[in-house]
Amino acid sequence: MKVLLLKDPKDKDSGPDPYIAELGLYSFEATLIPVLSFEFVSLESLFEKLSHPECYGGLVFTSPRALEAIKICLKENSKNDAWSKSLKQRWNTKPAYVVGKATSSLVEEIGLTPQGEKSGNAEKLAEYICSREKPNSSALLFPCGALKREVLPTVLKEKGIPLESLTVYQTTQHTDLQESLSSYFSQQGIPASVVFFSPSGVKFCLQHIQKLSGDFINHIKFAAIGPTTAEAMKAAGIPVSCTAESPTPQDLAAGIQKALHVQNC
Repeated sequence: MKVLLLKDPKDKDSGPDPYIAELGLYSFEATLIPVLSFEFVSLESLFEKLSHPECYGGLVFTSPRALEAIKICLKENSKNDAWSKSLKQRWNTKPAYVVGKATSSLVEEIGLTPQGEKSGNAEKLAEYICSREKPNSSALLFPCGALKREVLPTVLKEKGIPLESLTVYQTTQHTDLQESLSSYFSQQGIPASVVFFSPSGVKFCLQHIQKLSGDFINHIKFAAIGPTTAEAMKAAGIPVSCTAESPTPQDLAAGIQKALHVQNC
């Protein structure tokens, strides 16, 4: 059975995409279609703030894209030298809070030690941070996207925990999205399951999928990578057949297998 994953492929340098590999273990034929494009902004401002760890109580990351912004900064030799020689060690005396495994692994790549990776979503990460941070302490630096949800900032504000947000990327629709979706449906037909990985993915893809599926849309089992995406799907009128227990390839594959197995009984 075919599964359509509405997400960016993993970096080519790091081997096969883990979602395709995991779904393959269940004999699903998975295909990725990139949905989003990202424009990185305020990178000089980002590095300026990273250059002063003494001003902050720690870091917060809820998106792999925020780490990509830092990695772009560190491509400059002078900035990479400053990071390697002192900044990395100084930041490692402070917590680097992350929302999940993908973000966690990228934090490790830049030499920091992640905390909170089992949270899985912004709500649980906010609770985790509140359990470890004291009110009115030094602000946590939060590099984020222009479309960030306000759940985490709101919870921390209510608890008196300072958070300094900095927009480091903007999200737009991938230029090839419509063409890629049309090509997939014409060549491979209606997939057994379609997986959304973000509320933005719902916003950019749903209309195209409805048009391409026609009356067969009711045959598709729609899956969400997490509760935030599931909420966006429900708000858009999509029946959610499964939500991954945590945002990992293993939990998503197991959820899809269960949803499709019930369908086949």
